[in-house]
Amino acid sequence: MCAVGTYTLGDVARITGVSRARLRYWERTALLEPAAVRAAGSSARENGEFEFRDLVAVRSVLSLLDRGVSLRRIRRSVNALRERIPEVDRPLGSLRTWLDGSRRVVMRHEGVLVEPDGQLVLEFAPLPTRTPVALAKAEKDASLRDAAIEWFEQGCKLDSNRSTYAEAIEAYKRALDCDPDFADAHCNLGSVYFNQDRIASSRICFERALVIDPNHIEANLNLATLLEEEGRFQMALRHYKVAIAADPLYADAHVSLALVYEKIGLRRKARGHWRRYLQLEPAGAWVEIARQRLQQE
Repeated sequence: MCAVGTYTLGDVARITGVSRARLRYWERTALLEPAAVRAAGSSARENGEFEFRDLVAVRSVLSLLDRGVSLRRIRRSVNALRERIPEVDRPLGSLRTWLDGSRRVVMRHEGVLVEPDGQLVLEFAPLPTRTPVALAKAEKDASLRDAAIEWFEQGCKLDSNRSTYAEAIEAYKRALDCDPDFADAHCNLGSVYFNQDRIASSRICFERALVIDPNHIEANLNLATLLEEEGRFQMALRHYKVAIAADPLYADAHVSLALVYEKIGLRRKARGHWRRYLQLEPAGAWVEIARQRLQQE
């Protein structure tokens, strides 16, 4: 369990209304940097620890997005703050728009408002000299990455409503046009296909995501679900185990493992995962079933 005053990834998802997959992506790409990680290193993240100020950071991202500030601008502002004003330990929580209705991002530092991306106020050192060809390629690559992220975020906004599935699919496809190695986009596209009962297409997407990132949690869980439905329990177990190794605090993954173990007659192993689920989610949706299973001989 996490320490008092800290939160798991699942807690953050429930409190903020942002999907676990989206939060994972923000964390992997360093937009969201949990306070516990900054203080204690990678071991804190392995324990799933987020603090209250991390919730504030997530809400800051959502607030800026609601005000029309693109994720590209938010990300650039955060990176600029981390590079040029490293003493600001909560860059996301420091950002706000200049005025209501404005998309200009500012922050207060040492009593004055500054723009973290350097325009007008901050003076930064010039970029290293590069040849025009190298500079053009770097700018093109950065532009494609930014575009991929924007399309991905658009897909995230659309993929939870059946009426906008088609638009979500188009957004994820555009993200992959810009960055074919975008594992999160492959995985999310596969999830939309799965929700449309396009199983063959969803499998291809999950498998492509795992070629890019073999430890991708959602892709492993989703592919395991497909394999389980086909009765290929040993292969499903393999992917569930990879997912749990990557995130031991993912309570629902323990439920999935417990159910598969029961299907193949390994009830002792199943009981271990039911117990772990109860430790992680003492008020979760599977609590009664977990207790019933543990009461059985």
